[in-house]
Amino acid sequence: MQLYHAIRSTFQQLIVVLEQLTTDQYKTPSENLSGSSIGQHTRHIIELYQCLLNGYSTGKVCYDDRKRDNRIETDQHFAKQLLHDISATIAKDNIELQLAGTYDEQSQEKLQLTTNYYRELLYNHEHAIHHMALIRVGLKEISAQPVAEYFGIASSTIRHREQCAQ
Repeated sequence: MQLYHAIRSTFQQLIVVLEQLTTDQYKTPSENLSGSSIGQHTRHIIELYQCLLNGYSTGKVCYDDRKRDNRIETDQHFAKQLLHDISATIAKDNIELQLAGTYDEQSQEKLQLTTNYYRELLYNHEHAIHHMALIRVGLKEISAQPVAEYFGIASSTIRHREQCAQ
């Protein structure tokens, strides 16, 4: 399926970047990222996928309930392994899911919505690209290592740029 391929390709781009970073570069807060680190953005990507995969068996997903595992944001080798693990387990049948979340910081009431696995997988993919764009900004502050030309750029933007270049 196209979506699985896109997610795996995006993860591979992220893994390549993680392999280029030292542990300090990975976990040091970035001024350009409002004090968050590349590791924190990577953790956020991973944990949303974990929430979706864990919720698949129960039919209920709540991204608010992610663990916020400090090890993911401080150990890029562990993060890389989790990206590989997620890549190996995302291929599942599409099922209906109940999405729960509190989307207003003034409220404690969880909003419940009906969604499905493929829709949430797509959301997670787009969300990962968004955070990779932020990671790209952080990389400019801490590393001279070049990143892939399209790292953190949505496929629709890539296609548009290529059409404009012709």
